[in-house]
Amino acid sequence: MPEGDTVWNTARVLQRALAGARLTGSDFRVPQLAATDLTGWTVRESASRGKHLLLRLTAPTDAELPEGADGPEGEGRRDWTLHSHLRMDGAWRAYAPGERWTGRPAHLIRVVLRSAVAVAVGYHLHELALVPTAEEGSLVGHLGPDLLGPDWDPAEAVRRLAAHPDETIGEALLDQRNLAGVGNLYKCELLFLRGVSPWTPVGAVPDLSGTVTLAQRLLAANRGRWTQSTTGSLHRGQTSYVYGRRAQPCRRCGTAIRKEELGERVTYWCPVCQPDRA
Repeated sequence: MPEGDTVWNTARVLQRALAGARLTGSDFRVPQLAATDLTGWTVRESASRGKHLLLRLTAPTDAELPEGADGPEGEGRRDWTLHSHLRMDGAWRAYAPGERWTGRPAHLIRVVLRSAVAVAVGYHLHELALVPTAEEGSLVGHLGPDLLGPDWDPAEAVRRLAAHPDETIGEALLDQRNLAGVGNLYKCELLFLRGVSPWTPVGAVPDLSGTVTLAQRLLAANRGRWTQSTTGSLHRGQTSYVYGRRAQPCRRCGTAIRKEELGERVTYWCPVCQPDRA
C-alpha cells in the first residue's frame, strides 16, 4: 500500500535506474499525454513529495517542447517534471533492457520510459502530468510538510492540524494538506501507539506535537525497505499492532481489535488501549 515511505522508496529505485540517463523512447498510455515523446530527454532526478512522485527531466535543445513552455529563453524553460500520484494502487517498476515486465498486468501500464541502461514502467498511475519544473507547485504546493522531506517542519504540521479542531484526528492525519505522507496504515498504528481514539476531535488530542513527531519517526524507520513495520518485527503477521488485525487480540491488553469506517476509509483500533470516542 503506497504511503509516504513507499513512495520515497520508489523514487530512490527510479533514481538509481534512470538518473543521468538519456531516454531512448517513451510510451504514454493516457489520453492527455498520448502524443508526448520524451526521446532524447535526460532524467535529472527522481524525488517524492508525500505520496506524489516527481521525475525531473531536461529536454534537449532541439526538442519540440510540450504546451506550457512559454516563457523566457534559457535552460530553465527546458526543465520539466513528470508527475504521478500512486494513491492506493499505483506503482513504478524498473527493469533491465530486455527483461520481462512482471510488475502488474499489461493493461494497467500507463507509461514506459526507456533508456540504454533501464526501463521504467508505471502501473495504474494517477494524475499523470508533464509540467515545467518551475510550476511543480501547481501540483504539490497545497501539501503540508513532508514527513520524509528535507523541509519537514513539525511545528507547521501541528499548526495545520490545530486549525481544524472539530475534525476527527483519524481524518485529519490522512489530509495531505496537513502533513504529507501518512496513509491509513500509519494513521491506525500511530493512534494506537499514542493511545488516542481515531474519533477524537483534533482539539481534544493532548499532545499534537508528540503525535506528529512519532508519525515522522515511524515513516523514517521504514524508509529504505519494503516491509512496513511499526512493532519492530519484520516477521509475517507481527508487523502491526492494530492495522489489518480485526477480531485478533490486542498485543497489549488482549481485547479484540475492532474495525469500522471513518470517513471514506476503514480504521482499526483497540477499544481499551484507545479511549472511547466519547
